[in-house]
Amino acid sequence: MARFDTLRLERVSRSYGRHRALHELELEISGGEFVALLGPSGCGKSTALNCLAGLLPLTGGAILLDGSRIDHLAPERRGFGMVFQNYALFPHMTVRGNVAFGLKMARVPKAEAAERTDRALELVHLTEHADKRPGQLSGGQQQRVAIARAVVLEPRLVLMDEPLSNLDAALRLEMRAEIKRLHRRLGLTTVYVTHDQEEALSLADRLVVLRDGRTQQIGTPEEVYGRPANRYVAGFMGYRTMLDARVVATDGTRAQLEIAGTRLTGLDRDGARVGASVTAAVRPEDIDVTTGPDGLAARVEVVEYHGRELAVRAVLPDGQLVHFRTRERLAPDDAVHLAAPADRVLVFTADEDRTAVAADDEPAVTAR
Repeated sequence: MARFDTLRLERVSRSYGRHRALHELELEISGGEFVALLGPSGCGKSTALNCLAGLLPLTGGAILLDGSRIDHLAPERRGFGMVFQNYALFPHMTVRGNVAFGLKMARVPKAEAAERTDRALELVHLTEHADKRPGQLSGGQQQRVAIARAVVLEPRLVLMDEPLSNLDAALRLEMRAEIKRLHRRLGLTTVYVTHDQEEALSLADRLVVLRDGRTQQIGTPEEVYGRPANRYVAGFMGYRTMLDARVVATDGTRAQLEIAGTRLTGLDRDGARVGASVTAAVRPEDIDVTTGPDGLAARVEVVEYHGRELAVRAVLPDGQLVHFRTRERLAPDDAVHLAAPADRVLVFTADEDRTAVAADDEPAVTAR
């Protein structure tokens, strides 16, 4: 498998007329690394992937592989493999024919091509399906064919564009494990686009969170999950409860907040001032139902059964929503009091959030 030391994106930008889909993306990828580009539809993650692949020309910046600029090269000269969301298989060809197609185009000798094709089919556990056509396979098997077709070329970099989004939940879990296995076994370098934070957390060595074409945070799964850089990243990483609050006291590490007439303490990450308007962000699993009158008074609105626990949405007296999980048997209109450990409540200032997600002077184009 071909390897490189570093792939660097330097201020990579992509615009459509006056609309900017990707704004000065700075990223360095090491050989063997698994990097996930993460964000909702329209954030620019697939634009970034297509710029890497050579399917979209840059309108600013450069892409360098081991110090040599490659953004001027045609896609087929970059030596990258691509796995698409819709598989992009040839329906009239067999599984073997699909996997071997790139080798044939590259004029690899027949004996070597046959050996590499067999090896790739074995890697994705499709040897017994080699003579079938894609229409005879399940969605998961078709995606395995697409992966085999990419890795058989022994690419320097594998690019994956939401490869699991068309699969059902059980198959997604299975294919996640398969992709991770292949990445480690083959020593691949992978850039993976997804809107699913759980998928990104489970697969990647590093995450790049994007919004409106701008980088919000780059870090390990542990860093992005546990220490989101701003309110947007926190919301995307599972902090479903976002409460408007006012700072009433601080001690340098913690801020005491007033929310709907009740006090709650959270981590004072950026030195919030007394009297400042802030947002308190909490994950559902970090909120507890208390037995006494302390905590945030709320009324249960929606209860969803999730097996061992319930997912609950409750409303505070001022109309703000709180999402939490509990094993207590609750029903709509029940009165509850809610609390959360101070180290699980993140405090974000409004100014910090505006700065982190500031838009261009011109509106961003919608980009997958």
